[in-house]
Amino acid sequence: MGDLRIPLGDWMESAVSFTTENLSGFFGVLRAIFLALYNGVDLVLSSPPFWVIIVLAALVGLMARGWIFAVGTSLALLVIVGVDQWDNAMDSLALVLVASVIAIIISVPLGIGAAKSSVFSSILRPVLDFMQTTPAFVYLIPALLLFRVGVVPGIVATIIFAMAPGVRLTELGIRGVDREVVEAGQAFGASPARILRQIELPLALPTIMAGLNQVIMLSLSMVVIAGMVGAGGLGGQIVASLNRIDVGLGVEAGVSVVIIAIILDRLTAAFGTGRGLFSRLIGRWGSRQTRDRTSIAPNPPPQALRA
Repeated sequence: MGDLRIPLGDWMESAVSFTTENLSGFFGVLRAIFLALYNGVDLVLSSPPFWVIIVLAALVGLMARGWIFAVGTSLALLVIVGVDQWDNAMDSLALVLVASVIAIIISVPLGIGAAKSSVFSSILRPVLDFMQTTPAFVYLIPALLLFRVGVVPGIVATIIFAMAPGVRLTELGIRGVDREVVEAGQAFGASPARILRQIELPLALPTIMAGLNQVIMLSLSMVVIAGMVGAGGLGGQIVASLNRIDVGLGVEAGVSVVIIAIILDRLTAAFGTGRGLFSRLIGRWGSRQTRDRTSIAPNPPPQALRA
């Protein structure tokens, strides 16, 4: 047994080396796309004065949860300004938004596919287990080789680490839809696409939103790890505070991360709990879809049968 050793690490190193040598062009294009998305979002968040972003955030908070949350959001963001971490916070927020949106775009269709196919779900489940349980630092090693130092390996590692809850809760939400409602749609002759769009997705929306909330929270938890590979932002400040044993800087950057996490958590949770103007608009949309469904009546029986 002493000489028996599975060279798993060597196999993975060879696979990464092969990928780096033969697919460098593809990953170069992917790096350019991710970098352009990040720079665009960061430009939108960092260019206006801080008070413009705070006013916009307060308006979104007012529509999502009410005036108390709007006031709390404004005061919390002013704390970030007060500790001189505003620019770093916007950099980190841009990274989280880009990674979260890409993770959501990938995870929701995968969750729908898993809900529709038990075979696909059986194949996907161990992959998700691997993604969730592998230490986040492990993702950084191949990401650094493929995308070089900077914000892009941080985005890639964040996407891989954060997308699993989005897949799982989308599948759970659609599988939890009452089968009788789906069968009623089928009885009225609705197509599978229409059943998915007008019955399953609206009824599964609270569970799906809970999954998207977890995607955003896990993305934010990767900010510090992304800072270790040169992503900058609040993660870079925390890494710098570790290197210099600077307690003050670490606390200021850490509190800023917590503030952004709480604001994003409450905002995304509002969509799934039916609170605020946004949720009422979604509810009205759902009611309209329900009226459309109930207006689908079976064809009237032929005249001969009625006679």
